[in-house]
Amino acid sequence: MIKGIAIRSLALARGDRVLIEGLDLDVASGEAVVLSGPNGAGKTSLLRAVAGLIRPLSGRIAIEGDLGEIPLEDAIAREAHLIGHQDALKTARRAWDEVLFQVRWTGGTADSAKAACARMGLNALLDLPVRKLSAGQRRRLALIRLSASPRGLWLLDEPLAPLDRVQRARFGELMIEHLARGGLILAAAHDPLPVKSRTIEIAA
Repeated sequence: MIKGIAIRSLALARGDRVLIEGLDLDVASGEAVVLSGPNGAGKTSLLRAVAGLIRPLSGRIAIEGDLGEIPLEDAIAREAHLIGHQDALKTARRAWDEVLFQVRWTGGTADSAKAACARMGLNALLDLPVRKLSAGQRRRLALIRLSASPRGLWLLDEPLAPLDRVQRARFGELMIEHLARGGLILAAAHDPLPVKSRTIEIAA
């Protein structure tokens, strides 16, 4: 299980533009850290770097486990969820088929998917194609795998943006439970998370 993230002297670029330089950041088990800052400052790029999708210009990202450091690729493949700014759902699929595919792909089961759908209030929508769901409903569909196939590290890009007040509170309950189990959350967000968190400002 992931126990912490240690980022040291990290530099990231997009094209020819350096976004982040000399960043040091630690995230511990049971902690939520919010990346704040203007659009284009590099918050999403930092999440993608931790997820192994962007190679840093320099610096190091270390994932600590029970027995020491875990190779980044192994840690992400087995112990992390990345929920991007876009929901990454196949819009032509039935909602249930899309949920089941994503949950099984990340290590969950049909039973855990059904339970998560019920908790997120989506049971009545599961026979609809994804394209007919609202933005908030699609976001809830994307978030289901967080509880249906538990993993220690949640990397979240604006997770609350399309959710209404009730759904934000419901997702907040899931986040509290995740942190209580020793999970980690690293989130890029303009809105405050509905859990106790530490904010890191990413400057433009």
